[in-house]
Amino acid sequence: MNTIAAQKTSGAFIAASWIALGVGMLGFIIGLWRSEMLLSEKGYYFTVLMYGLFAAVSVQKSVRDRLEGIPVTGIYYGISWFSTILAIVLLAVGLWNAALLPSEKGFYAFAYLLGIFGAIAVQKNTRDSQIFETPGN
Repeated sequence: MNTIAAQKTSGAFIAASWIALGVGMLGFIIGLWRSEMLLSEKGYYFTVLMYGLFAAVSVQKSVRDRLEGIPVTGIYYGISWFSTILAIVLLAVGLWNAALLPSEKGFYAFAYLLGIFGAIAVQKNTRDSQIFETPGN
């Protein structure tokens, strides 16, 4: 098992992580709600958002597990990375082909990436906090 020096995460970073996740997700979802897209388009973008968030958390978890010497199968590790990349590609293809203003496309892209970053950071903070909650630490 690898030994990793643990440092408690600051409250400011935890708050910033949750804010990034919330602003990214809520901004994206509110943008979809207020858009004049077909319901099927809204469903596509919402699904890509949820898929991307889940995939990014899976990558963070599997990378961290491997660093800590916790077994992760190669297939799960590969699928996590593939899913994260695929979710981003699906968003890019959808936005490329969408009949939206360039500013709207940029809004969705940046809200998406902020949400993905926030999800990864929140997962990291959650994982880090478990180290300090175990008895004996």
